[in-house]
Amino acid sequence: MGAYQSWANTPYKRIPMFVLYIKHCNYHNQQKSHRYANQPWENLHLESSVINTTPLVHASTVPSQLDPENTGFIAVENFTSLVEHHELQLDPSKLDMLLALVQSNEEGQVCYQELIELMSSKRSSSFRRAIANGRRTLQREILLDETGLGLYKRFVRYVAYEILPCETDRRWYFHQNRLCPPPVFIAIITIVQIIVFMCYGIMLNKWVLQTYQPDFMKSALVYHPGHRAQVWRFFSYMFMHVGLEQLGFNALLQLMIGVPLEMVHGILRISLLYMAGVLAGSLTVSITDMRAPVVGGSGGVYALCSAHLANVVMNWAGMRCPYKLLRMILALVCMSSEVGRAVWLRFSPPLPSSGPQPSFMAHLSGAVVGISMGLLILRSYEESLQKQCSWWVIVFSFITFLLFAIFWNIFAYELLGVQIPPPP
Repeated sequence: MGAYQSWANTPYKRIPMFVLYIKHCNYHNQQKSHRYANQPWENLHLESSVINTTPLVHASTVPSQLDPENTGFIAVENFTSLVEHHELQLDPSKLDMLLALVQSNEEGQVCYQELIELMSSKRSSSFRRAIANGRRTLQREILLDETGLGLYKRFVRYVAYEILPCETDRRWYFHQNRLCPPPVFIAIITIVQIIVFMCYGIMLNKWVLQTYQPDFMKSALVYHPGHRAQVWRFFSYMFMHVGLEQLGFNALLQLMIGVPLEMVHGILRISLLYMAGVLAGSLTVSITDMRAPVVGGSGGVYALCSAHLANVVMNWAGMRCPYKLLRMILALVCMSSEVGRAVWLRFSPPLPSSGPQPSFMAHLSGAVVGISMGLLILRSYEESLQKQCSWWVIVFSFITFLLFAIFWNIFAYELLGVQIPPPP
């Protein structure tokens, strides 16, 4: 008790007493729990949003009332009473998640470590189970019933219902949303693609089917099998487009789907998914369509779109976006039409001066990346990917594919005697 009372008298004493008590339990039970045996209680971090909450219970009475046997766990009945009968100055989403955590527990007790993870905004697997098993009931009205919202908050709510399948996750995102960092990745990529297209359109005086122009294929940004040693081309091809038709389609989908995804899941995860689709696109073309160049950001676009559509299908009952069936059909028709256009262009008779037309395999490989890696990313909202075995399986598979593609590009072209058209 001495260490606990000493800690409670520090400047942090305005933290809710049940959180102080959790600290106390962790301090006295380090040797009991092998999971946290090497983590000193001083190192556990709490989010600053909880600091200004008024104490709930006097420090000297908390241990005997909530955990008389000093086990490190709080009985569900005691914890529920503590949450419901005291004013907690927490975000509504966090209070919802506290009650969800309690009501999903089958053993009648709450672990202090799980509660600390919630207070520090770290979503653990227990919260995912609480949402999935349907045993908790939200103590507040659904997010759609919120009134008096400003323009930006209404847009955030719209994004939440477009992207997230669970009401608790939507409330969590709505209350936790911050414009730091802002969703700039997709916007920057789109702006650069438009600028590059405008430059080549003005230079060639051609805005449709630019790939029929030899000067277009001479660009240092286009992936061409004859320039495989120039590694940047495996990425830079995403800034070049066949014509206005491909650029318009990709830019529209990037902004309509990519920006909301980036707002919800963050710039790091969405940029990783987009660039993985781009790299997989060029590498797949170098393996399956060895004589063809490739242009356009379709690999990244199809990774985003396929991941989002797969997430909608997997959580069909929970998605609350309007006209979802009609929009799903429309998206599939548009994506299929773009693939059909790319297939037609690839097998259309090329001009002697332009060589083979760009491959369509980047579209398909981007879709595979989206259904595999992308779906896992979108289903792991506010959860650590590094703690999921399936994430490491996907990462290992992608790295294996990457190594195979590198060896293929180094040795296979010569061994197979592939007749590569001379680079422009």
